[in-house]
Amino acid sequence: MLRIVIFASGSGTNTANVIDFFQKKKTAIVTYVLTNNKNAKVIERSKKRNVTCLIFKKDDLYQTNKIISFLKKEADYIVLAGFLLKIPKNIVKIFSNKIINIHPALLPKYGGKGMYGIHIHRAVINNNEKESGITIHFVNENYDEGLIIFQKQFEIGKNDVANDVAKKIAVLEMANFPQVIEEVVLKNLF
Repeated sequence: MLRIVIFASGSGTNTANVIDFFQKKKTAIVTYVLTNNKNAKVIERSKKRNVTCLIFKKDDLYQTNKIISFLKKEADYIVLAGFLLKIPKNIVKIFSNKIINIHPALLPKYGGKGMYGIHIHRAVINNNEKESGITIHFVNENYDEGLIIFQKQFEIGKNDVANDVAKKIAVLEMANFPQVIEEVVLKNLF
């Protein structure tokens, strides 16, 4: 069975959703969750699902080989679920087209450093966009510029505010992220 390691920094709702999905399947298994935030809710959500969550320091990602060595031994795929640090080039190279990220906007709009969470939704509303959505993409060496795998959009209501957009995004993430990951994994199984 293919092994997925998830990187997350926050509440862990997408992480929990992905773990729950694959615990019911035979296509892959989430073996570890890695976080750089010792206070992240994702730690608790992972433990509840019997998935080990390892906390690392930012320097471990960029300045040592600890993370690379670990990933080479433990991961077939990497999933980013609300992970805010940039993945180093050496990891991207080793796991080319095997690092999957979800972004809460329709890329290429509203991507890049600093574009995450409510910041995106406020920008979308402030720019009077007619629609928003999610993008699931492969990770390359630049923030949010990897090959797009999947997008799903919705119309923004006339009276919607940033929090309304965030809620609609969350629904799309829950409904689509695990299934898209599975599709990518299945393509490499056969």
